[in-house]
Amino acid sequence: MHKYLLAAALTAVAALAQAQMTPLGLWNSIDDATNKPKAEIRISTNASGGLSGVVERAIDPKPGAEPNCDKCTDDRKGKPKVGMEIIRGGKKADGKDVWEDGKILDPDNGTDYRLRLTPIEGGKKLEVRGYIGTPLLGRTQTWVRVE
Repeated sequence: MHKYLLAAALTAVAALAQAQMTPLGLWNSIDDATNKPKAEIRISTNASGGLSGVVERAIDPKPGAEPNCDKCTDDRKGKPKVGMEIIRGGKKADGKDVWEDGKILDPDNGTDYRLRLTPIEGGKKLEVRGYIGTPLLGRTQTWVRVE
């Protein structure tokens, strides 16, 4: 009987860990200069099955920072950064815990980058790679899961 309970418990723990190996959830983006949380981003699935990432709140805005995306060139131009969709699209790669083929906006400079998301450390962190052209030409931030 104990073997069955142990097996069931291990199966439940493994399923929970696997469920966290996803970019879905609430994340703290980390400021490159200060290495401190900058904003909370909620990543969810949109109606077409791709990803959508929305800035829920600014954690520590820089003094004098522009609250709107004045450098954006699309439908987000002039809109507030808080509440803005910065991740659009992206789907899970076949057989991998990697989400690709989406875009991520840097609202500070208005640039849209191609996107690759990779959950790491059992889903506690998320490698967010933004790039132009090839993934070799870009940079990676590590976001921390809030929930």
